Amino acid sequence: MGIETLIAGMPGTVAQGIIYGIMALGIFITFKLLNFADLSVDGSFATGGAVAAMVIISGHSWVLALVLAFISGALAGFITGFLHTVLGIPDILAGILTQLALYSINLRIAKNQPNTSIPVDKYNLAISLRYKTDALITVLVIAVIIIAIMYWFFGTEMGSALRATGTNPAMTKAQGINVNVMKALGLVISNALVAFAGALFAQFNGYADVNMGRGAIVIGLASIIIGDVLCNTFFRKKSAFWLSLGFVIVGGILYYIFIAIVLWLKMPANDMKLFTAIIVAIFLAVPYLKGQMNSSFRKAARRGGRR
Repeated sequence: MGIETLIAGMPGTVAQGIIYGIMALGIFITFKLLNFADLSVDGSFATGGAVAAMVIISGHSWVLALVLAFISGALAGFITGFLHTVLGIPDILAGILTQLALYSINLRIAKNQPNTSIPVDKYNLAISLRYKTDALITVLVIAVIIIAIMYWFFGTEMGSALRATGTNPAMTKAQGINVNVMKALGLVISNALVAFAGALFAQFNGYADVNMGRGAIVIGLASIIIGDVLCNTFFRKKSAFWLSLGFVIVGGILYYIFIAIVLWLKMPANDMKLFTAIIVAIFLAVPYLKGQMNSSFRKAARRGGRR
């Protein structure tokens, strides 16, 4: 398998990276803005795929499939928010409970079939791996629209209140803002975006699987971390909010390019989780090591100045 094969498959790789980048935008809301460890996304990603697949095979349009997938993800986020804010369950446990419940729910949605096929030659889909270039353009446009909407929303009074909740909950509460409502809202929007990405992913690959969300949180975090490191490297933490959102998509693309290269080098597919962990660890370590290095240089410079 030569370099030509890798290059030929690059549009599909980039398209899949953008889809996971859209999912990562949802995780960005909880992980970066709310400082909330939401593990329910593994379940809501599969929920979006299951809902989209069942809507499409029922004879409805892919537009309705995306809309209902978005709503189903919002409901999943609401459940996590309810468990955490009303019942007082810690954020990690609330996400885990929702994720566990969603596995059974997703099976019921798919009529107890773990895998639902939606081939492009039989159904009208929004995107398909068979038409890589068209899929790439479509998901890129969708990603730009989502970033624009998120940039606008988080600039509004409600969006600013949501961001403030994650930054300083005590101060936010002192300003008369209901912190629990903001957390629940963030979880609703986050999981809605994740499920929306799951619906795109199912159509892109031509099937929905109840296990397709397994590891989604890791991929999403990898995309966020890679994008964050690159954004800080190029703009030195002075970037606009919309650039931070854009680099999340870039992170998703780069992540899948790394995976494509690993597969192209014929490394064992069973080691994908290991490669993912290594990639995330490297990008997590870069800011720390860079800070340590700069600190060492500053200390050395001060010692030299005293002489």
